[in-house]
Amino acid sequence: MDITTVTSYRAARTRADLALTPGEVVIAGGTWLMSEPQPATTGFVDLTTLDWPDLEVTPQGLRIGATCTIARLLEWAENDAPAPWTSLALARPAADALLASFKIWNTATVGGNVCQAFAAGAMIAMLSTLDAVALVWTPDGGERRIAVADLVVDNQETSLAPGEVLRALDIPTHALSSRVGLQKIALAELGRSGAVVTARLDADGAAVFVVTAAVRRPRVLRFSRMPGAGELRDAVARATDFYTDPLGSADWRRGVSVVLAERLRQGFLREAREGTA
Repeated sequence: MDITTVTSYRAARTRADLALTPGEVVIAGGTWLMSEPQPATTGFVDLTTLDWPDLEVTPQGLRIGATCTIARLLEWAENDAPAPWTSLALARPAADALLASFKIWNTATVGGNVCQAFAAGAMIAMLSTLDAVALVWTPDGGERRIAVADLVVDNQETSLAPGEVLRALDIPTHALSSRVGLQKIALAELGRSGAVVTARLDADGAAVFVVTAAVRRPRVLRFSRMPGAGELRDAVARATDFYTDPLGSADWRRGVSVVLAERLRQGFLREAREGTA
């Protein structure tokens, strides 16, 4: 789409270039910005020219640069990631849940998916499940850190303040060697996900279930051991922000989220039985 209101473009080279003038917005992949009119936007400031590393193995785990494309994350996770980091298997089903072509994957960024904060943002689901923390640059030259699950506060709304820029997403080591799973459902075969449930089972038996798409912000449910069916059902159904839109009613979203979570629970239990058989 032609964004007819945009009259300027700047390539950011240093952090100082991220000081925005009225009407400017930062852009990386731009797949959403370029998809519909942006009447309040008069200028783009390109983050990709800062040359942030896409992926870095650190002593604390994995750092994903905010400008890393979804395609690059998938390629690395499936071909170059350390073998013990089994939870990166969640990257492929999360990308598939975006209902986007490989062309979009090659342009859309992981950070952009998080900052757009759509309820069905599949990178948000993956990162919340893996306890990822967002590194945010503040306009005063400082930085702050916040869990991805807390950065997203509502559908298309984050806690980012004016002038703040997402720099990176850090997945801690403790979450990288876990068993993971994803279940999703949509009313239409090729429609946006109406409910997505992801889960992680750690080596110590602790379990994390995350509900997205069906609720307005990620709902992270933590258990010290695998919950029973009733305990998990009640925890999922207790969320108060299941919502209704043309892609599903709140009651339907609540009901299917319970079913999807139970499928993941049963899958983990089945794998455990087969592993000890």
